[in-house]
Amino acid sequence: MSKSNVSGSTIIPCLRYRDAHAAIAWLCKAFGFEKHSVYNDEQGAVMHAQLTYGNGMLMLGQVRDNDFGKHIVQPDQLEQRETQCPCVTVRDCKAHYEQAKANGANIVDDYAEKEYGGAGYSCRDLEGHLWYFGSYDPWQVE
Repeated sequence: MSKSNVSGSTIIPCLRYRDAHAAIAWLCKAFGFEKHSVYNDEQGAVMHAQLTYGNGMLMLGQVRDNDFGKHIVQPDQLEQRETQCPCVTVRDCKAHYEQAKANGANIVDDYAEKEYGGAGYSCRDLEGHLWYFGSYDPWQVE
């Protein structure tokens, strides 16, 4: 596929939250995501949501006991360990760090300038998912 056929990201992280509505509101406020779409079931639980940040996207939904949901556990079920972590490129990493911290993000690795360029930090969201935010843009490296 050529670059001209790509619109947005082609790899989209997908997370599950016990309270997906609260997670959507918090991710928008603390991290700067924007709601793209939210689909609720008959009981009002989030079946599927899409949040955007720049040309990137995150998909999320309510924790469910279905075939796909049986493959996913929450961080508190694994002693706060994870097997993956969304990595988000931000323009002003220091300002992003301050915004996340002010909104209750649990900072795991403080903001720091990186030897390979840019700056970054890692944190946990309101349900314990691990995130990395940094200003290093691998698409801009020669």
